[in-house]
Amino acid sequence: MNCMTFNLRFRNDRDGENAWDLRRHLVVQVIRKYRPSLLGTQEGTMEQLHYLRDHLPEYRMHAPHRIWDDTCQYPTLYYLPEHLRPVDGGEFWLSTSPSVHRSKDWDSAFPRMMSYALLEDMVEGRSFWGVVTHLDHIGAQARVEQGKMIADWLRKKKDAAIVMGDFNDFPQSAVHDVLVCENTGLRDSWLLLGRQEGTASMTRHDFRGAPTKCRMDWVLLTRHFQVTDALVVRDNSNGRYPSDHFPYAVEFHWIA
Repeated sequence: MNCMTFNLRFRNDRDGENAWDLRRHLVVQVIRKYRPSLLGTQEGTMEQLHYLRDHLPEYRMHAPHRIWDDTCQYPTLYYLPEHLRPVDGGEFWLSTSPSVHRSKDWDSAFPRMMSYALLEDMVEGRSFWGVVTHLDHIGAQARVEQGKMIADWLRKKKDAAIVMGDFNDFPQSAVHDVLVCENTGLRDSWLLLGRQEGTASMTRHDFRGAPTKCRMDWVLLTRHFQVTDALVVRDNSNGRYPSDHFPYAVEFHWIA
C-alpha cells in the first residue's frame, strides 16, 4: 500500500498566478499519478475538498458527521475503495473542548482538527487507524498540546495506525518527541529509511520549488508496518506547482 500527505494551500485570492483555480488540476494530476491508497490533505476548504471529491471519482472522501463550514480548513482523508473500507471514524478539535466546533486554546492562531478512520485492508483483512491532522503554525505551546491530544488518543487505541499531517515543526522538535515515542508506538517513515535531513527532505517551498524551513510534513506509522520507500513529490508543470508544500508519499506493507 501507499499513502500521501498533501497540504493543498487554502484558497487565497491573494495568491495571484498560484491561485487555487489555476493549479487545482495539478493537484488532481499528482494524486492520480501516485495513486495513494490513503490520502490525507490539509488546509482544504469545503469548496476545495468537494472539488477533489468530484474530480477524483475513484476516491471516497471520509468525513462522517462533519459540520461543514466555509470558514474552516479541514484535514481530510480520502481512500481507494478497492484497497480500503472504513469501519468507523470521526474527528475532533485539538482544544480543551474537542467537541466544540472551531474551538481553539493555548496560543493557537487557528482552530485545529484531527480526523480519523478505522480502515480495513481489503487484501489482508487487517485494520488500522488512518489519521490526518494539521498543527498550528504560530503557537509553539499549542503544537505540543495538540500533539499530546493525538498521542493520548493513539495510546488508548493500542492498534495499528498511520498518522499523516503538516506538523509545522522540525523533526527535532518537542512535537516530534511527543508523537514519535514508545507510548504511541509511532515511528517516522523518513527516519526509518535512514534518510538524512536537509534540502532533499524539506517539504515547504512557497510555490518557488526551492525548499524552505524544514521537513514539516510527516507520515508516522506504528510497528505493524514496514516502510519500503518514501518520496518528497516535486512534480510541477513548467514551474507551476500544485501547492506551496510538496506532497510526501510513503510505500509500506504489513509486517507478518
